[in-house]
Amino acid sequence: MTATEQYVSVLTLLKPGELGLLRTHAGQGLDESVDAFDLFTGLWWPLRQRNERAPKRDIAWLIAKLYAFCPISHSRGDTLAGQLRLCQPQENPARERFQKKLDQMLMLPVAKIEPALRWALGRIASKEEKVDWVMLTDDLWRWERESTRLKWAQQFLGYSERGKSC
Repeated sequence: MTATEQYVSVLTLLKPGELGLLRTHAGQGLDESVDAFDLFTGLWWPLRQRNERAPKRDIAWLIAKLYAFCPISHSRGDTLAGQLRLCQPQENPARERFQKKLDQMLMLPVAKIEPALRWALGRIASKEEKVDWVMLTDDLWRWERESTRLKWAQQFLGYSERGKSC
């Protein structure tokens, strides 16, 4: 099991009160609450001590808040962008607005992406879909790479890594 898989596994075991505490810190930094800091470090630090390949602290904090906001089930291979493709409205102009929101999300730096990801996860949850939390975590770890954002665009458009339709 990879360090990211271990972290996601720990998140799925959080109790409702712990999820609630994390939810109340949406959009906030880790240093803004002692209670949230203590909860997070209890989740992340033991893993980080055992494995230096654990998700970076800022990404792990973001994923913890996102999971608390929308604890949708983990499903290997169900990428966020691919799931958004399934959730987009079929009629215009709603479809165009949806696609514009995705385009805007792809342009955001990781430090400002939390609200856009909450929107995306909310859409996915509203359709009772699942998401690959491990892949989402790993992608956000590499978010500043253009190749990561291009991969998301291709997944949203329904193309595989080789450029063929899914």
